[in-house]
Amino acid sequence: MIPFVQDHKVEYGRRYQVSPLIQRVVANNPGPFTYTGTGTYIVGRDAPGAEVAVIDPGPPDEAHLEAILAAVGARRVSHILVTHTHRDHSPLARPLAERTGAPILAARPPAAVTHASGPLDEDEDDDFKPDVILTGGEIIEGDGWTIEAMATPGHTSNHLAFVLTQENALFCGDHVMGWSTTVIAPPDGDMADYMDSLDAVISRGFATLWPTHGAPVTEPEPFLLAYKHHRLVREAQIAARLEAGDSRISEMVPALYAAVDQRLWPAASLSVLAHLGKLMRDGRVVAEPGPQLDAEWRLVR
Repeated sequence: MIPFVQDHKVEYGRRYQVSPLIQRVVANNPGPFTYTGTGTYIVGRDAPGAEVAVIDPGPPDEAHLEAILAAVGARRVSHILVTHTHRDHSPLARPLAERTGAPILAARPPAAVTHASGPLDEDEDDDFKPDVILTGGEIIEGDGWTIEAMATPGHTSNHLAFVLTQENALFCGDHVMGWSTTVIAPPDGDMADYMDSLDAVISRGFATLWPTHGAPVTEPEPFLLAYKHHRLVREAQIAARLEAGDSRISEMVPALYAAVDQRLWPAASLSVLAHLGKLMRDGRVVAEPGPQLDAEWRLVR
């Protein structure tokens, strides 16, 4: 069982000093995909004139913009970093850049595809344009802090996490969340990429994970291993349904999610599609006419 933290209380607009180099301000946008709201991180020394980086400015909310600026205070924003381009993470980046003069750094926005995540996750920020394109591996340095961009595709194709070297901490965006598993919604979400990214995070041995939504993960290794185990169990269950004779996602979902509110079955269907896409990439299943919700799937013998 994943040791989720689901009693995370926040005061909107308040600056929380959560570690020696990290402050957090939470936006007032709670919901089924954002939990208590978007947590914006400010990284740097708490001293007048110090340079700070802001991670995931959040939704288009003027009150949250003012709260971020108040939390920054007499310091200078030198970089604005965005984990991915969902509308609870990136839209406030440009207004913050205009107020501070800082450049926006992020991965290239996804190709213009039909994003399945609309009703199942936050919508795509189609207007987002970073000033600097990151691909992973870049080092960003400021006043007493060093951040490494880490490519973690899966939740979205352009998802990044950011490593704070001085605290061996990872700002993991929506790649790992402290209160729930992460939505993987094709076509932009990809389960095979997600599992590879999860292994990459596990291998780094971080001391703390700072999700954009929910409480920090202070014991990452058991948490991440449980996260991975959950996905592998679901994959095995899907393979078992194929073995039992189910050939379509519409047949699998009622069996796999019998205890889940049927209103959530459309989201469950996309999760099953993501797992089947990974199984296809692994050479274990094939689909006719192709990997889509109404395809007919079968195991490779």
